[in-house]
Formats: sequence, C-alpha cells, structure tokens
Amino acid sequence: MTPRALSTLVLAAVLTASCSLVASPKDRHSAPDPATGPASGSASPSALGQTFEEDVELARTLTERYWQQTFQAAGRTYRPLSRFEAYSGQDGPDCGGQPAVPENAFYCPVGHFVAYDAQWMRSLYEEKGDGAVYVIIPHELGHAVQAQLMSDFSLNINRELQADCYAGGALKGMIDAGQLEAESGDDEELLANLAAAGDPTDAWWREDAHGTPAERQQSFAKGYNNGVNTC
Repeated sequence: MTPRALSTLVLAAVLTASCSLVASPKDRHSAPDPATGPASGSASPSALGQTFEEDVELARTLTERYWQQTFQAAGRTYRPLSRFEAYSGQDGPDCGGQPAVPENAFYCPVGHFVAYDAQWMRSLYEEKGDGAVYVIIPHELGHAVQAQLMSDFSLNINRELQADCYAGGALKGMIDAGQLEAESGDDEELLANLAAAGDPTDAWWREDAHGTPAERQQSFAKGYNNGVNTC
C-alpha cells in the first residue's frame, strides 16, 4: 500500500450535507522522532506504508513534521512527543494515575506521550483499511497540539471534535506537501473509520462524549477543506 489521501469532493459533500488533556477512558479511535527522521529527499514516502507498522510510523512522523512546520510558521516552537508507545490489552502505561484500557489510543499530557493498543489498532487496520491509522494517530496528536496551545474546553465533545478537525487539516497539509498520494477508495475508508468511532447517541454533555458519526465526519472535513486555522 502506498501512502494515502482522500477526495476533496466527497469531504466537501459531507461538510455541506449536515449542518484530552487527560486521556479519557475510551478515546476512540515505535516510530522515529520526526526531528531526527529521514530528511526531505532522502527517502520517498512511497517506500513506506506497505505494512501496518510502516503506516503507523509514517502517520506519526509526518503528522509531527506537519505540526513542527505549522508552529514554526506561526513563530512558535512545537515540542515533539516524548514517546510513542504501543501496548497490549491491560499492559498500557498509566496517565496521571489513570490506567490505560484495552482497545484504545490516547494522548497523556503527564509525560507528553501517545500510547495505543497495537492489537486493537491492527484489527481496525485489517478490517477497515489503513485509513484507521491516518485518523487515530493524527487525532491523538491533535490533543498534543491542544496541550501545547493550552486550549481550554468546558465540554469534552468540543475537545474531541477539534482534534478531529486538526487531524483532517494535518492530513490535507501532508497531501499538499506531496508527502502522501491519493488512492481510489481512500475517502470512503477515512469517513467510515470516523463514523465507526462516533458516539451511539447525541448526549453531548457526557464527560466521555466524542461526537456522533456525522459530527466527527463534519469536523474532520472542516479541517481538511479549510485548514487547521479554522478548527
């Protein structure tokens, strides 16, 4: 599989058709440090993304590289993750005293790291395509960005939807930079992953609310079509 993208037309249609900082118990949805990874021109992205492990590496590295460049353009300094950790089931790292849970991925501000249940993410990758990786990892890095910008939210759903928006904007930035290429079916795959990660109800006031399938798709599409500054 080659690095992937998605159709602007389909995302635009989704957008117009319907109009943490501490890891949550179920934030639905190791790689080289982007600061020390391959320099531009030294390795083509098409050489990666052939396996689950390579797609995970690519998604993390390119997303962090995108945010480093975006922060720099704004006169700020992006702080790369301290670590990017795979775990299995109950064996994940705790975050500020909260234990990691199976079938999850999360950003932890205590230690500034992202962790994910590798078996769970691999199952999504195999069942729903590599779009799962390019939704989950940029989403969690969106939380890392929120922490660095000291973003404040009265409702968890707003935090989660902004992270979806950041993920869409970061992905489009990678595409515009020529780091990822589109393949047929990528748009449906990404949107299907977002739909599967949506809340079963529209109980927006819940502490663990992430947004309905339509809301998550809309937020991702907003970032993709209009950029992270609109998030």
